[in-house]
Amino acid sequence: MIILIEPLDLHLKTIKQQLIMKLTHSYVAKINQLLASYEIHYQNLRSLHWNIKGEKFFELHVKYEELYTRTQVIIDEIAERILTLNETPLSKFSDYLIHSIIAENDIISDGNRGIEYVFTAQKQLLIVEREILKLSETHQDEGSSALMSDLIREKEKTNWMFSSWLHQIE
Repeated sequence: MIILIEPLDLHLKTIKQQLIMKLTHSYVAKINQLLASYEIHYQNLRSLHWNIKGEKFFELHVKYEELYTRTQVIIDEIAERILTLNETPLSKFSDYLIHSIIAENDIISDGNRGIEYVFTAQKQLLIVEREILKLSETHQDEGSSALMSDLIREKEKTNWMFSSWLHQIE
């Protein structure tokens, strides 16, 4: 009798492992989507930094540099988080373009349009970060949960600041 139960138990265990792997794959795919989105966002911020013109040049040139420098750190944290989950982070620009929720920008030299882009992009990133935060609870992934919480908190504050700046100039 035990001989008959063991193969069934092994079969159920294998099915459970396959289900966990499938769930983990889609979970990590969502984190890779966030990574890809940050990579495109990073390059858009670099373009804003290089191409800003007008009366707000000095203020925004420095701000864009601050933003892309911080984004570079976030990219590294997300990629290392994926590696910690024993998965492979996306690393080709062609993959970033396919998986990103943020599109490449044309050249933007107007300060108002640049800040509007940043504000909109950060709202898009927030949506994905909140989705990953919820998924991280399901997967009992404290590390990703903590990272997403930090990113969400930071982005909520900067979005408030960008919103205030945009209203100030209207």
